[in-house]
Amino acid sequence: MSTLTTTGPAHRTESQAPAPAYRLSAKGILRSEWHKLWTLRSTWITLLTASALVLAVGITMGVTYDGDDAEIDTIVFTLFGTQLSQICLAVLGILVTAGEYSTGMIRASLSAVPTRLPVLWSKAAIFTAVAFTVSFVTNLVTFLAAQIWLSDSDKALSLTDSGVLGALASSAVALTLLSLIALGLGALFRSVPGAIGAFVGAVLILPEVLSMLPSGAVDTVVRHFPAQAASSLGSVSRVENTVAPGTALFALVLWAAAVLAAASVLLKRRDV
Repeated sequence: MSTLTTTGPAHRTESQAPAPAYRLSAKGILRSEWHKLWTLRSTWITLLTASALVLAVGITMGVTYDGDDAEIDTIVFTLFGTQLSQICLAVLGILVTAGEYSTGMIRASLSAVPTRLPVLWSKAAIFTAVAFTVSFVTNLVTFLAAQIWLSDSDKALSLTDSGVLGALASSAVALTLLSLIALGLGALFRSVPGAIGAFVGAVLILPEVLSMLPSGAVDTVVRHFPAQAASSLGSVSRVENTVAPGTALFALVLWAAAVLAAASVLLKRRDV
């Protein structure tokens, strides 16, 4: 008896079949970053804390208003709590990037996406959408809640009044761009404490120190720093001693773009 042995492509076993090609798509990377963001408990805690602070301060301002702050813009007065929520959103932005370095998850992310840059850009895109949506909805709810007590005062406004919706939206844009700068700092420093220190020191404290210098030129420059530019947005009327809203928005976009560009360059050049 003889055994017939055949070889060749027609008789290749199933185990020898070539594996399907691995396809990397922008949609897949965005979906991955979306799941990463929402499966972290810190995301929910930080966003809820940021919203609760704005709402609580806004309601408190409405309940305790006695007419002493009539010169303050109504939207600025109502959304005073955003000065606290911007810290929460900045910390979340830093956790989105630097947090992966602290856990080691970044190695898996960059191994799956060898070109690296789409990971950072997808993080920025997802975070921007989430931060703006949460900030705008929070601003809207806080404004409506505060107006329950302000409706019979000189700060009475409605959503249909000129500039109100624009001010609520521009405040959300300012918070989003500030937190996007923090996200970029997280990618630059690859350390949560280091990035938080850099954000607080460079974005919040340094401009205040520079503004003490007796120089008109320095004062003009300081008005274009991120936190100062953000204060120009989110009001119906022009805020005193600030740049024009259009200029402020342009400055914030440039700051965010510059930090993300620097983070992109280092992400390509540095080892994980």
